[in-house]
Parts: sequence; C-alpha cells; structure tokens
Amino acid sequence: MARKRYTPEQIIGILREAEVRLSHGEKIGEISRSLGISEQSYYRWRREYGGLKVSQARRLKDLKKENQRLRKAVSDLTLDALILKEVVEGKY
Repeated sequence: MARKRYTPEQIIGILREAEVRLSHGEKIGEISRSLGISEQSYYRWRREYGGLKVSQARRLKDLKKENQRLRKAVSDLTLDALILKEVVEGKY
C-alpha cells in the first residue's frame, strides 16, 4: 500500500476535525479509520502539531529547514578545520 504524505496544513486540519469529533463522543479508532489514518499517526501528529495554527506550522517547517542547513554548514567548517590542522602538522 502506498504511503500518503500530508502537508502540515492538512495535518492540522485533520487534527482539528478529530478534536471536534472527539468532543461529540466518538472514539479515536472510529475517527482515524474514517479519516484514513492510523491511530499511531494521529497520536504522533498530535504530539508534534497539537495546538499549532497553520502559520505556526509553516514557521516550524522553515525553522527545521534552516536548522538543517546550519548544522551542515557547521559540520563542513569543522571538517575543513580538521583538514587544515593535519596539513599544518604535516600528517598528510
């Protein structure tokens, strides 16, 4: 079975719908089946996106992307520094 990818906006919409249906007394299992997701996905999404608005989710995504870029830059600089240190010490 092919795996679906949901955008943060779609996930927030699904979580909001699930919360409304929970308040009407439906069970998580029934809600997740009708929404086409697993219970595990619901709980994972609720942990990550619960209480966020769409604009906040976009900002979170942008911050994760920027963090990844900065980590890569730092690791590249560290590698360059180690290479230069070995060259200076004559260990090449």
